[in-house]
Amino acid sequence: MDLFFESSFIYGLVAALIVIVLYFYFKIINTSSKSVEQKIAKAKEMGLYEPVSLHPVVDTDICIGSGACISACPEQDILGITNGKAATINASRCVGHGACFHACPIEAISLVMGTEKRGVELPHVSEKYESNVPGVYIAGELGGMGLIKNAVEQGKQALENLSAQIPENHSAEYDVIIIGAGPAGIAASLAAKMKNLKSLTIEQDSLGGTVYSFPRAKVVMTSPMELPFEGKIKLRETSKSELLKLWTGILTRNNISISENEKVNSVVKNNGLFQVKTSQREITSDKILLAIGRRGSPRKLGVRGEKKEKVAYKLLEPELIHNSNVLVVGGGDSAIESALLLVEENNNVTLSYRGDSFSRIKEKNFDKISEAEKSGNVKIILGSTIKEIFDDTVELNILETNSTQSIANDLVYIFAGGELPNKFLESVGITITKKFGETVLKH
Repeated sequence: MDLFFESSFIYGLVAALIVIVLYFYFKIINTSSKSVEQKIAKAKEMGLYEPVSLHPVVDTDICIGSGACISACPEQDILGITNGKAATINASRCVGHGACFHACPIEAISLVMGTEKRGVELPHVSEKYESNVPGVYIAGELGGMGLIKNAVEQGKQALENLSAQIPENHSAEYDVIIIGAGPAGIAASLAAKMKNLKSLTIEQDSLGGTVYSFPRAKVVMTSPMELPFEGKIKLRETSKSELLKLWTGILTRNNISISENEKVNSVVKNNGLFQVKTSQREITSDKILLAIGRRGSPRKLGVRGEKKEKVAYKLLEPELIHNSNVLVVGGGDSAIESALLLVEENNNVTLSYRGDSFSRIKEKNFDKISEAEKSGNVKIILGSTIKEIFDDTVELNILETNSTQSIANDLVYIFAGGELPNKFLESVGITITKKFGETVLKH
């Protein structure tokens, strides 16, 4: 009888412990779920919930809530667990690296381009990175892959695919002309050298492409990349200048030169060869690799005075600007980061944005610009647009009150995004389509 009571006591104690453990487990899960729901609500309020381009979509019917996708993501609060299932939080901050896609143990995540409401304009590209024009390949940001690591990988793969289609005896001057010297173009240039192809890389601006226009202190790497001749390069965090120095060194060691400040005006296929006209010459090639950015040219505001010399669309050397009245226009990360860099150089900075709140910016940038405003280092004028730019002042439209405000000004930096180079692409014959929620990667 004693043994019976003793066994019952032990079983009861174990059962009680299990109940206590389950109670605290579900309490933690519930607290965590509420925290994620609050973050989702905040993301919706700040305009960060709606994805901009490539983003993860979770199949909640099969998701087991392991959290592997969250652990794999190098960004913060893109995904979270709510009610035992993974869910997107700040989808617009997703940079499309696909780490969550590969980490999911039960293949419950797909990578999707655009949404039903917001389409993304992209050129037609096959699984081998060939466009609808035979012989013209596309890699990197233009094809929707803005992340440096992914752009590098696409540049290598596109070059690999096109090289297999180059005939042994063709009459063109080059086997391949690579247009654009950003991450994809640099990787393709190295891959072409490795394959002993006769190639030429042309860049309308400077080495680095879009990366070159980043503010000097901006961190541009969040994961390793693998380059031909160099292997895997682990740069979890680095600045623009460090990355450009790395690329320059690799290209120099492998005797690869980039033709900078040369703009490609036209690409026409004639008698099986591509005739390429640039700002400096006319040349022919058997294959073309387009590794240009999505922003062919900065978007202009179309206001009076915009053509003055004091107006710029890139901030390249913030350390050379001191004690000036500077107006920064825009509400994205580039505008915020540029304003903060200019503050560090003892400038009087005003930030103008037409929206009533900053949306789709990194949380760190939001916190920093909010702190800068509180401390009086930056004056933020929301709900405003430029009316006219004068030599010493700028006149702003204040939308809410339908009034104007004049501010002292020496320099204007406009970050209004860029325009997809549709005219150039259409002249080549490339089809551009708008993708509304189209799956790019699915298990």
